[in-house]
Amino acid sequence: MKVLVTANLTPFMYGGADSHIGGLVAALRGHGYEAEILRLPFKFNPPAEVERLMEFCEGSEFSRPNDIEIDCMISLQFPGYGMRHPNHVAWVMHQHRLAYELYGRQPADPALDRLCDRARVYDREALSRTRALFANSQRVAERLKKYNGLDAAPLYHPPAMAERYFAADAEAYVFYPSRLERLKRQDLLIEAARLLRSPVAVLIAGDGGQRNYYESLIEQYGLKDRVKLLGRITDGEKIAFYARSLGVFFGPYDEDYGYVTLEAMLSAKPVITCTDSGGPLEFVQNGGTGWIVSPDPQAVAERIDWLYEHRDQARDMGRAGRERYDAFEISWGAVVQALVGPP
Repeated sequence: MKVLVTANLTPFMYGGADSHIGGLVAALRGHGYEAEILRLPFKFNPPAEVERLMEFCEGSEFSRPNDIEIDCMISLQFPGYGMRHPNHVAWVMHQHRLAYELYGRQPADPALDRLCDRARVYDREALSRTRALFANSQRVAERLKKYNGLDAAPLYHPPAMAERYFAADAEAYVFYPSRLERLKRQDLLIEAARLLRSPVAVLIAGDGGQRNYYESLIEQYGLKDRVKLLGRITDGEKIAFYARSLGVFFGPYDEDYGYVTLEAMLSAKPVITCTDSGGPLEFVQNGGTGWIVSPDPQAVAERIDWLYEHRDQARDMGRAGRERYDAFEISWGAVVQALVGPP
């Protein structure tokens, strides 16, 4: 059985989407399917470039390209789910967020207004044509319902290398690995570091467009001895930093899914997240497997101090998080079964 997966490619911008895409293709092949991936070059700006790609996708049909029959097409991202196939399944990572929940956060722009209107119509029509509609989290499903009136079933998948995560004795630092971008809100954690009473360090891994800004904040606040920007680290280093952390901070704005939450739970570490962080709220139980706080530096600092002052309870929270992860029974096998069934 031949399965074509469609997704986007944003050159030199790496993140969780790449893990998601690669994980699905590997899982399909591992379960006996012939799977190929079609990645579409995606540019966020100008809006006319996005519209051009929408038009290309809408005019593309992939049931029998080059006289090779494709049995199923799985689309993960906008606008690829606008392509056509008689057995088309959409598993939506997220829509074009600038046309939805991030729309009001952008400067006024007639071109963006036009794209927003077109994208909402495009999504409703394209996703209504699919045989089945899934979302990669409950949060993404909620957006599809709110903005497009579409019902999508949440379908969770494991982070890469899930079997490699482990727990070790906690050291006095909190860990936050992610792209350095404003929506990830590393600045919230840096601001919180100014307010800590305990001797807890802050380790931030990853790279991205806000590195210079975050470095300037650390310099401005005199936090060089407390806050470290580690840059890109290896998978082995990331796993080790998780294992020995006191806890993990993951407080992005309205995250779609969030591997950081799951990786922390696999490492048996409590997670501090925020009331507006989206996806992590599906997993973190306030006071049980971590803390859900307002996106406020003082609130974040208080919970970091609490982890340090109650290290035995923090350890128990982390263990409860690992048990909660196991209870979800998240696996690629379940994903493949839901999307395409037996080969």
